[in-house]
Amino acid sequence: MGCRPKSAVSLLRIITSSPESLHSSSWHRFYSSPKSHFQRVGFIGLGNMGSRMANNLIKSGYTIVVYDVNDDAMKRFSEKGVLTMASPREVAEESNAVITMLPSPSHVMDVYTGQNGLLTTCRSSNRPRLFIDSSTVDPQTSRKLSAAVSGLKGCEMVDAPVSGGVVSAEAASLTFMVGGPEGAFDAARALLMSMGKDVVYCGGPGNGSTAKICNNLAMAVSMLGVSEAFALGQSLGIPAGTLTKIFNSSSARCWSSDTYNPVPGVMNGVPSSRNYEGGFASRLMVKDLRLAADAAAEVGATIPLTSLADKIFTSLCDEGHATKDFSAVFRHYFNGDDEVW
Repeated sequence: MGCRPKSAVSLLRIITSSPESLHSSSWHRFYSSPKSHFQRVGFIGLGNMGSRMANNLIKSGYTIVVYDVNDDAMKRFSEKGVLTMASPREVAEESNAVITMLPSPSHVMDVYTGQNGLLTTCRSSNRPRLFIDSSTVDPQTSRKLSAAVSGLKGCEMVDAPVSGGVVSAEAASLTFMVGGPEGAFDAARALLMSMGKDVVYCGGPGNGSTAKICNNLAMAVSMLGVSEAFALGQSLGIPAGTLTKIFNSSSARCWSSDTYNPVPGVMNGVPSSRNYEGGFASRLMVKDLRLAADAAAEVGATIPLTSLADKIFTSLCDEGHATKDFSAVFRHYFNGDDEVW
């Protein structure tokens, strides 16, 4: 099933007849209408993205409870009057829905299935719970977790990774790519819309994660192509600003040219305008490209551009630019110049 937006009608649809959509009538009571029945929402992972997403839940009127391994991150929320907990299990015990935003598949598996993980609560309580994982992980991890959750009474899960970065997380304008049972998607939609502007249903478990790694693969390759073209143009005597005007009114137009231009001095408000600070770190791009490569290996897909992009961004990291935004590839790999007006 291809990715498709869901209408407001389907959000309000009461799903009771299909066992694979929602497990029990208690889901009918908790999720047949939007926000009002989420008495408390748990949030685990308060980094650059998660902290901003959690803040937007608060702004939307949700009562939240949080957990993070970083005590300083927890303190910042505690000082706002937010309840902080000592483990993922405790978060689940206090919540009707839990959102996770974590760095890697291993972190996700530990938070859900570890000794004090989220799923331990499902085994000891009949309270209906919705789990939303917004981490960027491989589809196999999402499907493994979904299968584990589906066997627990009253619990459902969706994988809902995001696109838009820190700026969109701050502005509550993220795009969510969601995989999982349709009933669970309907239940999650109001929560997700409190943190984003677009929520796209992509099909069954793992399809949200699939959409995310494919999106980031295309983003990486696009940035490399645009950066290479700008650097070549400069070497041949055409200013990047001029090429940008041409690209953005021609067939080369793309997000890397018209929204996230990698050339310092061409566009304000993007990482290239602040020495590539902030944005999406090159090391995270390497992580996502390797998730794509691992997923491709599972199905025997041919991915020459993924492999090349991985090598280029890995070299960028090895040269000391791992924390710089991935658009720094223009300066530090292609040796492009700043635009001087």
